[in-house]
Amino acid sequence: MAEDDTEHPPTDQTPPEHAPPSGPGRPRRRRRWLMITAGAVAFLLVATGVLLWIAYRKLDGNIRTDSATDRLLAELEAERPSRAAGAEGAENILLIGSDDRSGSNSSYGGEAGAQRSDTTILLHLAGDRKHATAVSVPRDVMVTVPSCEKPDGSRSKPGTMQFNWAFELGGPACSIRTVEQLSGIRIDHYVILDFSGFKTMVDAIGGVEVCVPQPIHDKDAKLDLPAGRQLLHGEQALGYVRARESLGDGSDTQRMGRQQQFLASLIRKVQSQGVLLNPAKLWPVLDAATSSVKADGGLSSLGALYDLTQDLRGIPSRDVVFLTAPRRPYRYDSDRDEFVQPQTTQLFDALRADRPLALRPPGSAPAPDPGAGAGAGSDRATASPSAGASPTFEGRTADVDACAQH
Repeated sequence: MAEDDTEHPPTDQTPPEHAPPSGPGRPRRRRRWLMITAGAVAFLLVATGVLLWIAYRKLDGNIRTDSATDRLLAELEAERPSRAAGAEGAENILLIGSDDRSGSNSSYGGEAGAQRSDTTILLHLAGDRKHATAVSVPRDVMVTVPSCEKPDGSRSKPGTMQFNWAFELGGPACSIRTVEQLSGIRIDHYVILDFSGFKTMVDAIGGVEVCVPQPIHDKDAKLDLPAGRQLLHGEQALGYVRARESLGDGSDTQRMGRQQQFLASLIRKVQSQGVLLNPAKLWPVLDAATSSVKADGGLSSLGALYDLTQDLRGIPSRDVVFLTAPRRPYRYDSDRDEFVQPQTTQLFDALRADRPLALRPPGSAPAPDPGAGAGAGSDRATASPSAGASPTFEGRTADVDACAQH
């Protein structure tokens, strides 16, 4: 038989085993994978929502509300100062460091249940949230303390005494009323932090760096530090901000200066490391913060504390000011202090009116009093400003590294 030379067009024939699927099978598989993917995404969203809800409830439940203080302040509302005109939006928060020796603080000795305000700072947040001022109130300054309700229900008599006795007499409500009375500033919120809470907070951010001018060897404060930059954690940090007799000249003045430098360093670390923007870093800080503080009803919720941290986060460290209310040795007892006038009144008036302050570096002399008259001698450089002047106040900003100054 002759061979067929006829050309045939090529055909695209795929072997049966490689043939593409046909019929309804392929769309069915695609729908199945879409359903599986959608289900997985939905599960993750629900699981994430549940975890966030659990986390929120845990953090929110950590915070202790001081209902007793809220009640006492509400009962005395008529005696409290009103907000100054032009200070809308400003907030004043009293930060109280308690030396309570009960519970987890009993290892520090002292009488269980007795407590005084070891540290008190008036934090003023400007209405525009562009600057903040933290004023340390000396614990040993002599002030007039109003009549306060004691823990046993009785009332104390008003009188002149050192400031930290107000907290022992009538707790936070008595300290708040004393500050309001001497300053004319309405305290909007308050936060109380004890020894254990302070240590927990410091450890949560991985320690705080400080500058130690000379070596420190203090057994009571549990401090054994060489000179230079040091990263302090819980127990050492607490000893550093509380120690007085063994450091510097032993004065409360230098101790308050160390406390202010410590807080400035803490602010720089939180801002520089983006703690508030990093969930992995933020969680332990929030857990420690909410577990460590007692606050008024208006601030004792996670939402309120978050709003506060956002307000602080938005203020540049160069605009966060630390200073101590002007004072000098008490005329009747050099171991106590008294406020210097009219500077102290001018300081509180500026905060009450939400005006920024003019600063000069710690240890520097004040500017001459412009109202002192021409031809004054060189001693006029340290004269007290007149009542109508706007003085500069000795203080520091949070952006200043204490080590850079040595």
